[in-house]
Amino acid sequence: MNNPDTATIPGYTVGTWVADPVHSEIGFSVRHMMVSNVRGRFAEFEATVTTAPNPLDSTATATINLASISTGNDARDEDLRGEGFLNVEKYPTMTFVSTGVRVDGDTFLLDGDLTVHEVTKAVTVRIEPNGFGPDPYGFTRAGFTATAEINRSDYGITGNMLIEGGGVVIADKVKIQIELEAVLQKD
Repeated sequence: MNNPDTATIPGYTVGTWVADPVHSEIGFSVRHMMVSNVRGRFAEFEATVTTAPNPLDSTATATINLASISTGNDARDEDLRGEGFLNVEKYPTMTFVSTGVRVDGDTFLLDGDLTVHEVTKAVTVRIEPNGFGPDPYGFTRAGFTATAEINRSDYGITGNMLIEGGGVVIADKVKIQIELEAVLQKD
């Protein structure tokens, strides 16, 4: 896929796509106590993808409501919303704005700026187009799987505790997993 074109992506359709939040998920995982991974997700977000005639000219944006974090444990979620972590009262959203698309072997890489706590850092997201096609309601849908890794301390999210004998309660590296189903906007 060194020179991707629309023929390399089955059903590729040019247009502006808006995330269907009922059929999409923005999730994450982080190492806990140095022995396991805790997973969570954000329930409220908006995302738009614009597919261009040349896939390398495509763009994406997203805004995530940080207060919508859910890890399956109410006490942990409240702690994560607090000042020691996301501090959602002061920083209610996280945003992503793409800056370019490139190819790495058989994978698309979406470069962009991720802003958390008013700190903006460059992030690369691996993108897998899952397909494009009609739904039974007269709309066209597209699906994408995306993954990335960030260091939370790069964004000033440093809350933590040391473990006796070495290590920390919460790792710095956060893995991001996105399943996006989007609906083509009609003119």
